Amino acid sequence: MEFGKRSDINNVDFTLRPDAPGNASLLHRLHQHQPVRIYIGPTGYNMKEWVGKWYPVATKERDFLKAYGKQFNTIEHNTTHYRIPDTATVQRWCDETPDDFRFCPKVPQTISHARDLGVSSTELRVFFEQMRQFGPKMGYCFLQLPPYFEPKYLPLLRRFLEKWPPYIPLAVEVRHEAFFDNSGAGAAFFDLLEEMSVASIITDVAGRRDVCHSQLTNNCAMFRFVGNGLHPTDYTRVDAWVQRVRTWVEAGLETVYFFSHEPDNLLAPDLALYVTEQFRRHIPAAILRGPELIKSPGEQGSLF
Repeated sequence: MEFGKRSDINNVDFTLRPDAPGNASLLHRLHQHQPVRIYIGPTGYNMKEWVGKWYPVATKERDFLKAYGKQFNTIEHNTTHYRIPDTATVQRWCDETPDDFRFCPKVPQTISHARDLGVSSTELRVFFEQMRQFGPKMGYCFLQLPPYFEPKYLPLLRRFLEKWPPYIPLAVEVRHEAFFDNSGAGAAFFDLLEEMSVASIITDVAGRRDVCHSQLTNNCAMFRFVGNGLHPTDYTRVDAWVQRVRTWVEAGLETVYFFSHEPDNLLAPDLALYVTEQFRRHIPAAILRGPELIKSPGEQGSLF
């Protein structure tokens, strides 16, 4: 992930913003007394470098998704950002993953980056139909708006959200600086998401600390966490978020998605393992599943 990437992080202040004042009341109002479910995973699974460490030795490329699904319970699914999958492809993805697995597909860039967000095209309807095929394995779709999508386009976003079907959960990420200054545009954006029961994506990245907000808009918290090669601050940042999430869970938060990013995706499972361990330690009642290192052949049986 190139957005917000920074080569020198020595002077970056990674302190989290204070909790948004309306979060507790929002969670209390929406809480349905379900145990929190936490989904943890990287982005992408076609990683030969993971064979022997996260995938069993000699895992073939055709079996990478199966191996991934045994280690993680979600994925930030970038494939759909570049093309809408056909029904057979979605069915294969679902068949190759466990029952508790949840896909989080990106809205295609031909929609998210269109002047009208696709509201006047047939492509949006086609996308909805294909996303329906995920059935219970649909987590949250997420709409990643381009950096030039500024507050003046919020009426267009409203039109888009009014077309979005209720059977597909949605999260939205904005990047324009004006949504995070003191102009009031951010409040209007978050109010719109709350009104439409849409999740607000929290992006934690070194080079854009403004997008690392703390505003919830429904009972799901979705994180895109960009690490720096397992620098010590990667761990302290995770620790801070785990404590923040624990307060949200105590207030009624019911779902968490935590996507781990590391340079070239190589160390994303290592970070995900740490995230899993910390959530298990500090929120022991959570329903979650995370990765385990593959042991040497003399120490283990196959994951399969």
